[in-house]
Amino acid sequence: MSSATTWSVALVGVDATLVEVEAAIGSGLPKTVLVGLPDTSLYEARDRGHAAVSSVGLPWPNQLVTINLSPASLPKTGSHYDLAIVTAVLAAAGSVPSELAGEVVMMGELGLDGRVRPVRGILPALLAAREAGFSRAVVPAGQVGEATLVDGVTVWGVNSLLDLVDVLHGRPVLLPPIVAHPRNVDRHAPDLSEVVGQDEARFALEVAAAGRHHLFFTGPPGVGKTMLAERLPGLLPDLDLAESLEVSAIHSLAGHDLNEGLITRPPYADPHRSASMAALIGSGRRVARPGAISLAHRGILFLDEAPEFSPRTLDALRTPLESGVATISRAQIQARFPARFQLVMASNPCPCGNHGQVTAACRCSATAVRRYSERISGPILDRIDLHQQLVPVRRAYLKAQLGTGESTATVAQRVLEARARQARRLAGTPWTTNGEVPGAYLRSGLPAALGLELVDEALVSGRLSSRGADKVVRVAWTLADLAGHDRIRREDLAAALTMRRGTREAAA
Repeated sequence: MSSATTWSVALVGVDATLVEVEAAIGSGLPKTVLVGLPDTSLYEARDRGHAAVSSVGLPWPNQLVTINLSPASLPKTGSHYDLAIVTAVLAAAGSVPSELAGEVVMMGELGLDGRVRPVRGILPALLAAREAGFSRAVVPAGQVGEATLVDGVTVWGVNSLLDLVDVLHGRPVLLPPIVAHPRNVDRHAPDLSEVVGQDEARFALEVAAAGRHHLFFTGPPGVGKTMLAERLPGLLPDLDLAESLEVSAIHSLAGHDLNEGLITRPPYADPHRSASMAALIGSGRRVARPGAISLAHRGILFLDEAPEFSPRTLDALRTPLESGVATISRAQIQARFPARFQLVMASNPCPCGNHGQVTAACRCSATAVRRYSERISGPILDRIDLHQQLVPVRRAYLKAQLGTGESTATVAQRVLEARARQARRLAGTPWTTNGEVPGAYLRSGLPAALGLELVDEALVSGRLSSRGADKVVRVAWTLADLAGHDRIRREDLAAALTMRRGTREAAA
């Protein structure tokens, strides 16, 4: 009996496990057996491999072929094992050298004609391979750019099974040169200077960006809720290298093209209000895929017309908002995806949008208004740091303020300075922004705030929950950072309390 080994990677969420692919050719009737808990798409790899090998003129063993995927207790899914399976069989048959095959990690799907097709998850797979000590990898030629983002790994790109055979024999494979193209910068990106008026909402946006606070806009149609939300990503600093790798790995698992390089800007996701829970949180009967909250990791998740989302879908955000992780549980696997996003929601005051407005009559009954507001549950609203109510801007004010608003670059510089103050204060901790700091550290690890009796009064009166009190202190720290204070002052707490409940309610 002859045998050979090569390697691939099992991806369960963002967790990657190296899989040893073993092939043994023994006596017996011609048959190919695949073991090691493969799913249907993976079990079909034996037939794809057989057809691909035959199509390029190579022999498939005319004996009993047993292919084992180890660890055998780990469920495996996907077509990216094709290259490794075929390589192990060809090495066991003596068609390719087995020495190099046993030192290489392989990812790629095979077509029946021997072509190698792209697969998901190249970046997280090679990051895991590097951590396990591998320094060589074979990937589809069209994904070499993504694979080379992982330093310390020699990457060979293959267009076909014949290219793979050449690589394993040590013969050079000529591919078009890789030209590094930086990600396109949108010169027409939305700018904050285009938002006329709404000074309080603009400041709330700045505070949210500076401290990574969740934000809720409410107001009638056309006052600028969506415009403001779309301009929030421009206020955020670039991702550092660790964050960039983390975000890029998630997008690789979603099948996005990363040949242009790592994602260096905070992502922005705005799912439609008809999105299902699976689309928002993540799904996958066999292959777990990240949802919108994970695609917005380290960036912005914007839910426009939030009451129009299914209440059950919105309530599914409770745990990710606190833990920063989306977990998808199935019978045999539990996949997890990072989901530390910044939530921005926008809502009209009622179904017609005119409740409480002087300029237009509301057509909704009191019951309809109440039901509309109750579609967003109390526990979700309690997790929102900043509540901002917008009102229509008068025409005269629009003319007077046209072109006088601060630009995104100007506000982003203040946000960057505030983030730097937070980073210095939180040095040596797992957190970098105020929005991430847990309540216990707020109360014991940071200088005491002045004016805490304001928070105590709100707690006693029932206007704040314990969670809400912590969020007020976090926002107060951000206000202090924007103002250049080294300690929370009474006015910072008073402003944070006002921003917690919204301008209209606070003024009442």
